[in-house]
Amino acid sequence: MINKEEIVIAYQKLQDEICAGLEQVDGVGKFMEEKWERDGGGGGRTRVLQNGTIIERGGVNFSAVHGKLPESVKKAFGVDDDQFFATGISIVIHPNHPWVPIIHMNIRYFEMNDQIRWFGGGIDLTPHYVIDEDAQFFHQYLKKVCDQFNASFYAKFKTWADDYFYIKHREETRGIGGIFYDRLTPYSANLTWDQIFEFSKILGKSFLPIYTELINRNRNTSFTESQKQWQYQRRSRYVEFNLVYDVGTKFGLETNGRIESILMSLPPQANWVYNYQPEADTEEEKTLSFLKKGIDWV
Repeated sequence: MINKEEIVIAYQKLQDEICAGLEQVDGVGKFMEEKWERDGGGGGRTRVLQNGTIIERGGVNFSAVHGKLPESVKKAFGVDDDQFFATGISIVIHPNHPWVPIIHMNIRYFEMNDQIRWFGGGIDLTPHYVIDEDAQFFHQYLKKVCDQFNASFYAKFKTWADDYFYIKHREETRGIGGIFYDRLTPYSANLTWDQIFEFSKILGKSFLPIYTELINRNRNTSFTESQKQWQYQRRSRYVEFNLVYDVGTKFGLETNGRIESILMSLPPQANWVYNYQPEADTEEEKTLSFLKKGIDWV
């Protein structure tokens, strides 16, 4: 059976591969690394690329932390024990180009004891402008990954993503979704622990081919200043979700995580325009029409 040391090694290797691949597709930007230790146990490697050719800010973070859960988290998890171990990779890329989407991925493992342990994760896309062909490519790729393990995964995890990445106070989804899952165990997945771990790794390895393709499709598309301003406004919705609803952000803050690593997910700049209403029959109006649950992209 897998153990946490094996998972740590695999996630660290994946972080290395993704950083190298992103540097290659960007062409100029290089990741800087900060190694950090957490008060209470464990630490991680924060890697950030800024002001690249296409990546304005991108973070690829690895962490492996342990210690005591705060009472609020114990209550949320419904557990009496307080010792935990958690490891994972978290990625958020904010491009400098309005036609290249924001992308987020997280894969993680959590353990308290032999009875309480699970995998979680997901990947989702937040385009500033929704391009039908790109959305179809993204979702079809994820469906192929899911179908390797369980034919029910994609539909179930897509619905989970639609529900999770939802900005309730705006009544809109953060983007075009993707897949999201949590507390995946042999019982809930109808797989062995080794197979769930393999699913986690293959999902992680899908990040580079997906995002490399989306960057290269759109990096040479011209854009206007008004489209750049729209990008800043769409980023503001990303900020709102991460600060108000995101479970990973809350968990990191409540378990005394490293603040710079946690808030790496925020863009360098975002704008809030008061009561913005897009003009009829524009790309902006089209994009807003796609920010809803239940769209079938495959």
